[in-house]
Amino acid sequence: MSARPTYRSRISRSSILVHSLLAFGAGVVWSFGTPAARLASQADAWQYLIWRSIGIIVVMETLAVARRRTSLLVVAWTSGRTMWAANVMLLLASLAYVYSVKNNVAANTAFLASMGPIIAVVMAHFILGERLTRITLWAVAMAFTGLLVMLVGDLHGGSLNGNISALLSAVGFAGYAVSIRTDTTRDWSPVLCGYASIMIVLCGLVTIVNGRTLIPPWSSTGWALFHGAVLIVVGTLFFNQAATQIPAVGMMVFAQAEMVLAPLWIFFKFDERPKPAVLVGGAIIMTAVVGKAVLDACVQRRATTDR
Repeated sequence: MSARPTYRSRISRSSILVHSLLAFGAGVVWSFGTPAARLASQADAWQYLIWRSIGIIVVMETLAVARRRTSLLVVAWTSGRTMWAANVMLLLASLAYVYSVKNNVAANTAFLASMGPIIAVVMAHFILGERLTRITLWAVAMAFTGLLVMLVGDLHGGSLNGNISALLSAVGFAGYAVSIRTDTTRDWSPVLCGYASIMIVLCGLVTIVNGRTLIPPWSSTGWALFHGAVLIVVGTLFFNQAATQIPAVGMMVFAQAEMVLAPLWIFFKFDERPKPAVLVGGAIIMTAVVGKAVLDACVQRRATTDR
């Protein structure tokens, strides 16, 4: 006769479910950032990122004051190399993604950026010592096959710089996910202020050098502030909380809701239709990412049952 689940095991399963929903919710919230960036049509990527970053810092520092905590900017830059690494990785992810959204077909950007979980697998192997299983190696091979299908079948679509930026965004977000998994008991929310402060300085300098104003029309500025203050803050807080219970690759898989939903919002709002090669390649990548998660879960459940 099988033993009934203990109260402790039921609590554990409930906690994992809640944290999985938080990771998925992060992807849903982030997905609205793509149409927000497109609606800010009178601001280029650099101007947009300045004001998005300002929105992030204002909200996060306000929350810190309300909780009577130390300034998150101070914590972000005085908490060691891993925090620095998380700052830089999230900077790369955000900068590259917004640049790609502004200069590329939305589906290209979303599906190429969805390579993040596969890249996270490789990073986690070298940095965290996580084992590369046969399932993982097949998933990596499938994902890169999808990448080739997209790039070869859509050589004249989208933008080369936009495609490269989307891949760099995947690298950055994978690095961020692995960084925050190095210590699941740590509060990683200061990273939002850390990377946003670098973003303001970097994008401000580029904007001035390009001879453009630091303050674009308020309609575009408003979308940037909303993106940072609401979408980025809420989504990242969800994601960071999920990291306390969900492995790095698992978090990335749930957060892929962003990559699936973002092209849909763009299609409904702007009637932007991706090319067939993009859809096929994107489907292969998503199959590799989600398939790995499902197969890993089955293996883990079988191993637990056999004990």
